[in-house]
Amino acid sequence: MDLADIALLCVAGLAAGTVNAIAGGGSLITFPALIATGLPPVAANVTNTTSVFPGYLASVYGSRADLTRTHLPRLIPTAVVAAGLGCALLLLTPARAFDYVVPFLVLAAAGVLAFQDRLRRLVGHPREMSARKQRLALHAMVFAGSVYGGYFGAALGVMLVAALGLVLDESMARVNALKNVISAVGGLVGVLAFALFGPVDWADVAVVAPAALVGGYAGARLARRLPSAVLKALIVVFGTVVGLVLLYRAFF
Repeated sequence: MDLADIALLCVAGLAAGTVNAIAGGGSLITFPALIATGLPPVAANVTNTTSVFPGYLASVYGSRADLTRTHLPRLIPTAVVAAGLGCALLLLTPARAFDYVVPFLVLAAAGVLAFQDRLRRLVGHPREMSARKQRLALHAMVFAGSVYGGYFGAALGVMLVAALGLVLDESMARVNALKNVISAVGGLVGVLAFALFGPVDWADVAVVAPAALVGGYAGARLARRLPSAVLKALIVVFGTVVGLVLLYRAFF
């Protein structure tokens, strides 16, 4: 790894940490950067998951003032189990079939968030849900999102914000703060799983992780200051771009 590679990974880590804190999709910055330094795809994927984890922790710390702990004790075990399943899928199964599905999931998540108010009128506003129905919906969405996050994770934040926003009567800042915690929990599971069983390049981690840490804190602080409508618009734009990039990669 030469100085050009180090500079590339530092910039990518900083940008990815910031983007992950605001919307999600930072893996589409660091993953290609790791590939560009010569890592094969699977090694780049597990190295990326390990590298961006400190950024998730910084995002949680930066958004802690908006974090409500009502749902966390019940959702964290769900996220742990699901993220572990996603990591196992990555290490044990061919990736190509899943690659075809992922772009449509990301684009669908961006669409759900863009038309959230209209969809709420169809499925019912969170205030109209029973506590049991809301609890089951939250677990289902966190489980599905965390499986995806353990597998690859690009635009996980978009998916989680879109899904959680449908069933939680909270501001975008609070939904984003909860998203940061779920992402961090999944990231921790990924770090542990890939450190034990995956081909992590620790030299690259040593470069990307500190930059992602700085970016994650800065992005979380910025997200707290943005009005809900602006934050939602940014996430929708990020999600659409990420989905189109993934679509291009899968089919072209």
